[in-house]
Amino acid sequence: MNDIKALYARWKERATLDPDLAAELAQIEGDEDAILDRFYKNLEFGTAGLRGVIGAGTNRMNVYTVGQATQGLASYLNETYDAPSVAIAYDSRIKSDTFSRFAAGVLAANGIRVYIYPELVPTPMLSFAVRHFGCKGGIILTASHNPAKYNGYKCYDPEGYQMTDAAAARTYEFIQQTDMFDDIKTMPFEEGLAKGLIEYIGDDVVEAFYREVEKACLSKEICRESDLKVIYTPLNGTGNKHVRAMLSRIGIRNVRVVKEQELPDGNFPTCPYPNPEIRQVFECGLAMTKEFPADLLLATDPDCDRVGIAVKNGDRYELMTGNEVGVLLAQYLLERRAALGKLPEKPIVIKSFVTTDLVTAVAREYGAEVYDLLTGFKYIGELITQLEAKGEADRFIVGMEESYGYLSGIHARDKDAVVASTLICEMAAYYKAQGKGLYQVMQELYAKHGMYLSTLLNYGFEGAAGMQKMAQIMDNLRANPPKAFGGLEVLAVADYKTGLVTDVKTGAQTPITLPRSNVLAFSLPNDNKVIARPSGTEPKIKFYLTAVAESRAEAEAVTALLKADVEAFMK
Repeated sequence: MNDIKALYARWKERATLDPDLAAELAQIEGDEDAILDRFYKNLEFGTAGLRGVIGAGTNRMNVYTVGQATQGLASYLNETYDAPSVAIAYDSRIKSDTFSRFAAGVLAANGIRVYIYPELVPTPMLSFAVRHFGCKGGIILTASHNPAKYNGYKCYDPEGYQMTDAAAARTYEFIQQTDMFDDIKTMPFEEGLAKGLIEYIGDDVVEAFYREVEKACLSKEICRESDLKVIYTPLNGTGNKHVRAMLSRIGIRNVRVVKEQELPDGNFPTCPYPNPEIRQVFECGLAMTKEFPADLLLATDPDCDRVGIAVKNGDRYELMTGNEVGVLLAQYLLERRAALGKLPEKPIVIKSFVTTDLVTAVAREYGAEVYDLLTGFKYIGELITQLEAKGEADRFIVGMEESYGYLSGIHARDKDAVVASTLICEMAAYYKAQGKGLYQVMQELYAKHGMYLSTLLNYGFEGAAGMQKMAQIMDNLRANPPKAFGGLEVLAVADYKTGLVTDVKTGAQTPITLPRSNVLAFSLPNDNKVIARPSGTEPKIKFYLTAVAESRAEAEAVTALLKADVEAFMK
């Protein structure tokens, strides 16, 4: 643990770059708990970069922690590459623009050329820019769908997906050697621009991104002829310009935007949890349906890499889960490509291993191969890159995670709510032309393949004590694995940390051919599952429940039993 008192005193003396930090440090003087929480550890840097509450201290997001991370990244890049360059983007969060400009100045002071967007843009456009300019790295300032008090700093590798384990580990070594006050090289942003070390990314790159997204579309003529009605909310984030531009390009013109959530605002005044998984973020949009009975409501999260939808079902609107949208996209893209003669031989669908297996059932109908990868879109990005290297990129149809992230096309190596929103609207127009809504299409898929009911349980833990509690829970699950969940016998336990699957009855073990990860998966009869995974970006443990049955009522009954046992274990 850090020397709390010494650090606090040093920060009070040296933290002068941002007056907000000085004010906060003065405000917490004498409050031992507040000081402890800010200084008991450093923000951890890994493949997901940094993420934390905005404020003063080593355990907060501020110009010093951002500067330290950027100096570490600069040292790594200069050690690894000749004349490296970096692309930078940022979202609507508090201080994202400040942090991005400061990071650009640090890179420029280290002799690294920077390409930076002049205004906030969706995360997939950072991935695109890295590849477009041939950069050796990328940085985006975002905390995705976390509450307003958070910000984050994510690093990308030359292929446009999040930094690999080896690169993150080496970067972290340099970060640890960097003093936040004495070792960071800096250059004023305007000086970097004048010297040509920092360059704004132009509209031509944005247009190139749009053209690549448009290549994924299959039914533009149907869209132009459709009267599809859409309500869209960017949740005060980055999607407003770019999603609307793409909908216009494919011919979806009957679009209304939620005014309260249209403009960038890092305080997220109408949606304290700006997460499209949560019904509350749709409330403003749903209120608009009284005057504008939309077929579809779209909500992109603040950095526009995730998208959620609500669809009309009679006189009600149903929120579709991330799993359901993934299934619908797989069905639509495979079905439409097959009809147009554009389905390649041996098509590939990629999903995280916690995403519903209903995707697999749908894919098999079209002869598609399904890859199950660890949670984290970088693994999907890596596989796309491998396919591209073999000249087989055309085999990739769609990639998805149950947490509302999707990608079609090879323009990016990260989840992309711009292309996903575009394809969702195109898909809705296509089925509407057949007299169907997306809810009806989903029910038809359940009737055909069986009810796969997926449920996500989140358990939050804050502060130092919370991190210890999370570790204890996972340790206990490993040391004393439950013999059953919901009355269903555990058949096998897959421990992705040890890389082994253990058959409970025989004790036989087989290897897992995926990278190591702190995940436990419990296999139950009839393809039912319980998976436990600490979040890589938030202080919480997630439990993924899968109940498979012939009807929704039966699946809900199984889910209730599974949930009860998980709840009992967490007490």
